[in-house]
Amino acid sequence: MLFGDEHVRRYEETNGEVGHDWEKGAPILVLTTKGRKTGQDRKFALIYQEVDGDHVIVASKGGAPAHPGWYLNLQEDPEVKVQVKADKFTARARTASGDERAKLWEKMAAVWPDYDDYQKKTDREIPVVVLERQ
Repeated sequence: MLFGDEHVRRYEETNGEVGHDWEKGAPILVLTTKGRKTGQDRKFALIYQEVDGDHVIVASKGGAPAHPGWYLNLQEDPEVKVQVKADKFTARARTASGDERAKLWEKMAAVWPDYDDYQKKTDREIPVVVLERQ
């Protein structure tokens, strides 16, 4: 099973032939953010769903008490790069709220039911992020 940097490396080498279809059939994209402290590109393999032409991801960090680093990075600079299979594009990230978040959460939990367990483990509201192609 692919994880972390190795997942990103294999995904990029094969344009997602290796790494797009992950555990339990969950689809994966590669998100590139600018490090908020270093300014360096930081890449992450994340579960996604395409909804109304946008790509949606969840900042779960397995239900940890703090947001994942990539989410803190995109709060600092919402301009990101995305790769879905061979399709590479720039996007603007925004955090969904209210009814939109609830609707998107349902779609994401349908693909990765563990998200519901992660939410129960933490007091923070796990962010749902919409990546809008630029």
